[in-house]
Parts: sequence; structure tokens; C-alpha cells
Amino acid sequence: MLRKEPNALTPQMYAELRQKVDFQEYSLEDVAQALEKTLFSVVIFDDDKPIGIGRIVGDDRIVFFIKDVVVDPEYQKQSIGYTIMHSLMTYIQEKACENAYIGLMATPNTEKFYEKFGFIQRPNKDFGHGMVKFVN
Repeated sequence: MLRKEPNALTPQMYAELRQKVDFQEYSLEDVAQALEKTLFSVVIFDDDKPIGIGRIVGDDRIVFFIKDVVVDPEYQKQSIGYTIMHSLMTYIQEKACENAYIGLMATPNTEKFYEKFGFIQRPNKDFGHGMVKFVN
């Protein structure tokens, strides 16, 4: 049976689910430290097995960044990602001030999914390309 748990994300769950979708791996120590700074997270369980995660980082008022929306490949295309995003967006709606910024970096071919939640693709006439830098 599927269930949703807010703020139940552990470093082990984070690492295992990210590994299943070939996301960048980090040490459990680094993950634990990062998760301490999470504003809100959600985990979807199938019985006791974590099958989907998502979290929010930011300042809890003006800037929110949606991170690590991951669904186990065996459970994709079953509205689990939608459930995760709905939970994250509900949290943001409760906390955000007017004109707050909500950012995310979509993986290739997921842009249409995030557009369902009101996100826009960049670049466009108002915004340039999003940018990223990794520390090596």
C-alpha cells in the first residue's frame, strides 16, 4: 500500500533512490549534512520501501528550490511524481510571500511534467539560460 510521509527522508533513502536513476552520488556524511538544511521533504513508500522522494531548500519565504525529485524506475508513470510535486508545491504555497521565486533544474525530457505545475522553460523573452557550476 502506498503512503506519503512528510520530512521522513534519510540519507540512506536519498542515496539509494538517486543511485537507481543514475544521479550524482555523494557520501552519506555529505548527504546527512545537506538534508539538515532541507526546509521540507516528502517520501512515498510502498509498504516500508521508499519509492519516491522530493525536497525543498531555500530561505522559506522568498526563494525556494525544488531538489531531488526521484521516483524508483519500477514505479514511474504511476502519478507518484505528481504526488511528490503536489506535496512540495502545497508546502511552498503555505510559506511563500507574494512574488516568491521557485526554481528547479529539470532532467532531460521532464520539462513537460513540471510545466503542469506552472514552471516555464528557459530561455525565453524574459529570462536567459539557467546556469550551473559544479565544485571539483
